[in-house]
Amino acid sequence: MKKFWNWIKNEDTNKRSLHLYGAIAEESWFDDEVTPAEFREELMQGSGDIEVWINSPGGDCIAAAQIYNMLMEYPSDVLVKIDGIAASAASVIAMAGTEVQMSPTSLMMIHNPFTIAIGDSEEMKKTVHMLDEVKESIINAYEIKTSLSRQKLSNLMDAETWLNAHKAIELGFADTLMFVNENQDSPVENSFVFSRKAVTNSLLNKMKKPQIKQSVEPLYERLNLLKY
Repeated sequence: MKKFWNWIKNEDTNKRSLHLYGAIAEESWFDDEVTPAEFREELMQGSGDIEVWINSPGGDCIAAAQIYNMLMEYPSDVLVKIDGIAASAASVIAMAGTEVQMSPTSLMMIHNPFTIAIGDSEEMKKTVHMLDEVKESIINAYEIKTSLSRQKLSNLMDAETWLNAHKAIELGFADTLMFVNENQDSPVENSFVFSRKAVTNSLLNKMKKPQIKQSVEPLYERLNLLKY
């Protein structure tokens, strides 16, 4: 298994840092009992406050949801530091931070979840319903962190919204700017960046793989290919 996370311990301060760099899981965590258990085990091997560094284009919804839950349940403070990009599923994980800091050059992106489905019209309806519910579950995490209305968050996701650090702080997705003096004022106007170009993530790799066997359940296929 190729791990997408890495723990680093500072021997001087005894403080641990979790680095989430790259796609959040190349393979789906749906129906996977081993990988989430390994992540939790490593998370709970130490104690005290931790830092979570994020530079990720997103990836698997199920993995992001489980990591978010584990970090929310962690008994000490979780300081999230976004030093590159926290897009899609990675932005959900960022919402678990007790405090979320962003580099002045970093970005956050939120959009609607997507998947691949094969079947008749009834299967398509089921897939649309599933995606709607997945979106609502993602909004739950954003709502807790930002206190924005669900309609506002839904609109931002529909638009595929890119946020620089200032706008993310303004909207409540982040709390503070890294590397800036506390007394320094920074403008926040004109800080939205919109794009319709989807972030490259592990779904593209899945699309290049051999076709999934027809014997696999449609529900499994939809969840296994669910990306955010």
